[in-house]
Amino acid sequence: MGKMVTLTIDNQPVTVPDGMNVVDAAKSAGINIPVFCHHPKLKPAGMCRVCLVEIGRPEIDSATKQFILKDDGSPKVRFFPKLETACTTPVSEGMAVITESEKVAKARREILELLLTSHPLDCPVCDKGGECPLQNLTMQYGPPQSRFLFDEKIKLAKNYPLGELIFLDRERCIQCGRCVRFQNEIVNDPVIALSQRGRSLQIITNSEPGFDSIFSGNTTDICPVGALTTADFRFGARPWELKPAPSICNHCPVGCNITFNIRREAMNGGKWTIKRVMPRQNEPVNEIWTCDKGRLVYQYLESDQRLTSPLIRKNGKLEEASWQEAIDLITEKIIVVGYDIAALASGRLSNEDLYNLKELVHSRGGQTILYTHMAGGDQSARMGVGEGTDFSTLGPETAILVIACDLHQEAPIWWLRLKNAARNGVKLIVANPRPTRLDEFATHIVRYQYGQEAAVLSAFEPGGKGFLAEVNELTAREFADATNAILFFGSEGIGLLHSEALAQAGSNLLYKTGHWGKPNNGLIGIWPHGNTQGAWDMGFKPCMDMPDLICKTRMMYIAGADPCGDDPKLAEEIKSIDFIVVQDLFLTTTAEIADVVLPVLPYTEREGTYTSGDRRVQRFYPVLPPRKNIYADFSIAAKIGRPVGLELEENAAALVFSRIASTYPGYDRLTYQTLAEVQEQWPIIGRGDLYYGGTSYDNHQGTGCRLKNEIIFGELFEPTELHLPDPIQIPGGTLLVVPVTKLFDNGNLMQFNSLLEKRKWGAELLMHPDLAENYGLQAGEVVFLDLEKGEPYPAVIKTDGDLPSGAALLPRSCGIPLSGPRAVKLVKMAEKD
Repeated sequence: MGKMVTLTIDNQPVTVPDGMNVVDAAKSAGINIPVFCHHPKLKPAGMCRVCLVEIGRPEIDSATKQFILKDDGSPKVRFFPKLETACTTPVSEGMAVITESEKVAKARREILELLLTSHPLDCPVCDKGGECPLQNLTMQYGPPQSRFLFDEKIKLAKNYPLGELIFLDRERCIQCGRCVRFQNEIVNDPVIALSQRGRSLQIITNSEPGFDSIFSGNTTDICPVGALTTADFRFGARPWELKPAPSICNHCPVGCNITFNIRREAMNGGKWTIKRVMPRQNEPVNEIWTCDKGRLVYQYLESDQRLTSPLIRKNGKLEEASWQEAIDLITEKIIVVGYDIAALASGRLSNEDLYNLKELVHSRGGQTILYTHMAGGDQSARMGVGEGTDFSTLGPETAILVIACDLHQEAPIWWLRLKNAARNGVKLIVANPRPTRLDEFATHIVRYQYGQEAAVLSAFEPGGKGFLAEVNELTAREFADATNAILFFGSEGIGLLHSEALAQAGSNLLYKTGHWGKPNNGLIGIWPHGNTQGAWDMGFKPCMDMPDLICKTRMMYIAGADPCGDDPKLAEEIKSIDFIVVQDLFLTTTAEIADVVLPVLPYTEREGTYTSGDRRVQRFYPVLPPRKNIYADFSIAAKIGRPVGLELEENAAALVFSRIASTYPGYDRLTYQTLAEVQEQWPIIGRGDLYYGGTSYDNHQGTGCRLKNEIIFGELFEPTELHLPDPIQIPGGTLLVVPVTKLFDNGNLMQFNSLLEKRKWGAELLMHPDLAENYGLQAGEVVFLDLEKGEPYPAVIKTDGDLPSGAALLPRSCGIPLSGPRAVKLVKMAEKD
């Protein structure tokens, strides 16, 4: 800890780090100084002046340079005649601050009176009413009447779209600049700006599409008035009508803490309804931010297309059935098929769901398969980042290597954390075949060809030879010699074989450089779902040869996955399986060919745990009352297990978790009670003081616990001989096409969100203009990708000069089944016809 100073604030002694501003120092002592422009996550601005306070400083003897003391031994303090802005004034030893006096109150009245001269009197209909700092502070400090004329109030646009997601009421804006500064300072997206001057000052968008940032929703949280609103919540409810319900976002591996705001809806028959999603503070995870996907993609949870009862195939058609009928049929088939059963599940399920499903299938000698395009969870379980890892504390002693990943699209909050870490002096190494948004903050950038990911990491090893030897030895040495080192690995352009080799190479590198088993060191996988790491921990592994598995399986139990929807040509192969059970929210493409379909509760109607990509276990809680006659995944597995003699916990997720804790190293010290514990966090965010931290929610439900590494529990680890995948062959007349992840994909859950329709990535083949020219293609042209089975898939050519010249990119979940890199024959429309 650096130098500390002691001052008094309202006669209360306060000791804080030197250099902290007065507003933050007061907040740490429980004293609230009102602010509008200041935010603890932003640089001080001193724009609104509502934080004016009286400040005195000790008098200093010019000869001795010591404080002049009063008779009682305390420093003699001289107050300046003018008030000072507390947000821009750093604390100093012996300082005295008065936050409540007639002089201060008069200044606040005048500032509020000035702000209200241009502010509309629409509090009764304003979206911010009930959680508005301007309204609250006016009630506390504001003048009873204004000296300004009502007719001179400025009139501006009321519902001005900055984009399709964020609306601006220009009359309500108090020009605090928080939104603009957030976009510039925090997320590096300067897509909105202040325009004009004086009373004509306005917020404008300077991007196309408007407000083009995946973090735009956060500006509505830190806006201190009702100027900025999200399209999903405008005029949707009043804040005092809303009930907060804590949860965890499961769209990516970060595990952001969120709060669902719910209320009863008359138009929905009095049912509880989700009205908006807000961030919940967890400084080690997401601070107080969330990306727009986590904020806006929740409509699927309440869709009227959700399954409401079990379905059984009768005479070739799926018909509604009772739970008892469905369970009887499933257990009958389980007994008949014996060990020829496989469970296929995704990382969308909770740890409790996966544990019970694994117990059910393993009791019959079957296999548990993780539905994913990415391997390596066993490596991150052994070599994952250690307890105490905290991105906010990382500095020049740390090196971070990010390989095979577009972090901005795959795990946006981690992109924020690493960007800020780089600004704090972390040596950031970015290795990728193409530029990404992380390159701007990188100390070193390494380029390679798709398929060479594992070879790159091998070259980073001490004495490593090969492809990197002649490129940049300094880069590898800085990683190896760093006091702390963290390695993020993703799935940019690769499939299971390449990612398995990549994770293995990452483990070898960390082991050989001594960067494992301690805080701020280790391996992190950038998984496709919120609990993919948990699925690995619970005993689910990906299948390297799905067609072979299908041939050997008589019964397949599919939970939270839609393989036929992702690859329509796989449907014919899966149909060959004797008996198929699908457990899901919706009648997916895979469910349509199943023999039994079981409806499940979404995570918002139950409780459970997820394990994030950096192996932090976190609880999620019930948000809405569960729909009748529908059960959680873990409960269904227990119901099926009972008739075949297997006793599994059916009712309480907490009891399932206790079984997990008694089974798996690392989980053994965890309970639902320990996961609900909250450590002290800074800055102090609270709903009682909306002007300081905004409308984000503080955390009373648990910040989670990071798992210990498996190797700490006695499992020996030795670097494994690396078997590199064969180089990708590109026969003449074909093009190397590689899959990449986009945040706003076209997956099943996105289908229920119309707000993001313009930002979704469809079947677009992305390539460098020179590559397109080499193949005789033009931007906007439709081509067909011949994947050898069935009809070719149509895609639209889109060119970008930042893309690699030797491969084309295809967004995942776009309707074209490309699980890994492959040479593809392109067929033009005229040739197809």
